[in-house]
Amino acid sequence: MVVPDPGDMRFARLDRMADTLDARFRIPGLGWRFGWDSVLGLLPGMGDLVTIGPAIYVIYEGHRLGARKSTLARMGLNSGLDLLVGSVPIFGDIFDASFKSNKRNVALLKEDLTEQARDAARRSAHEMPHASGW
Repeated sequence: MVVPDPGDMRFARLDRMADTLDARFRIPGLGWRFGWDSVLGLLPGMGDLVTIGPAIYVIYEGHRLGARKSTLARMGLNSGLDLLVGSVPIFGDIFDASFKSNKRNVALLKEDLTEQARDAARRSAHEMPHASGW
């Protein structure tokens, strides 16, 4: 388990990838953000298959960093839903632009690792012997 640190290159890389896939571009005046996941999703068949690779990488990194199985399962469900619904013409493209599964997955990962670190700190604080001084 690793505590999410903004200076940690692994988290910075995951954040950059999620931003590129889910929020790289902005529609002026509206402020709506979308990324390459949405753009590539416009390509029938191939677009969604191409973007599943980076999604799998985020889940793999989550495993390597010590995320709980329940978190990895939720990340997998997010990515699977993105792939499944995203493959539906027009509706799927709108869904892709709003669901932002990669950003969701990175947030889930950070939340899980932070919670695990807090739990570990609480456990170690309770296990430390108290100075009694007789």
